[in-house]
Amino acid sequence: MKNFVDAYSWINITYLFKGLLITLEVSIISLLLSFIIGSFLGVIRYSRIKWVSGTVGFIIDIIRNLPLLLIIFFTYFALPKLQIHLSIMQAAISALTVFESAMIAEIVRSGINSVPIGQTEGARANGLTSIQTMWHIILPQAYKKMIPPLVSQFISLIKDTSLATIIVLPDLMYHAQIIYGQNNNYIIPMFLAISIMYFVVNYALSLIARWLDRRLV
Repeated sequence: MKNFVDAYSWINITYLFKGLLITLEVSIISLLLSFIIGSFLGVIRYSRIKWVSGTVGFIIDIIRNLPLLLIIFFTYFALPKLQIHLSIMQAAISALTVFESAMIAEIVRSGINSVPIGQTEGARANGLTSIQTMWHIILPQAYKKMIPPLVSQFISLIKDTSLATIIVLPDLMYHAQIIYGQNNNYIIPMFLAISIMYFVVNYALSLIARWLDRRLV
């Protein structure tokens, strides 16, 4: 019990929260970027534009089948060899954005495919262009259907930020490692603390998704 009391000192808890803020910052930026890029790529895949859609699909399939850790290593260690120098946070955000964009692109493509073809035909018959049909008719319906898989992917993104510890991103996991690195007796208390923090953040996101799902039905 004494180990828990000492491990959860005000200094250590404050230090953990600083790491949590970094985790949330990286997650939110990556989430927004990957959602925008993934949506764009998903629409391109669905549109079946000659050569373009196939090329985009091929690249997406490659990224989806690569380990995220490999992409993180590439952005931080390999890009400098190409004269592209990124900070630790920039490398982490770039890697997460690339990987999650590929995942979200497939979710968006599947969501668009789930919208009845009659919606497109009706919109075109009423004089809407392809872009107007996609923006005003198809995507709003598709996103409603995509809420559960998108939230699941966003939760995975938040958890995946811990992989960036390997390039010394000062996130929640890294801060916990610093604390129990000073005292091995703090390992279990730290793992328990960060587990609770990850759970609270991800569960809150799940509750928001459920609320949105009810509101949009």
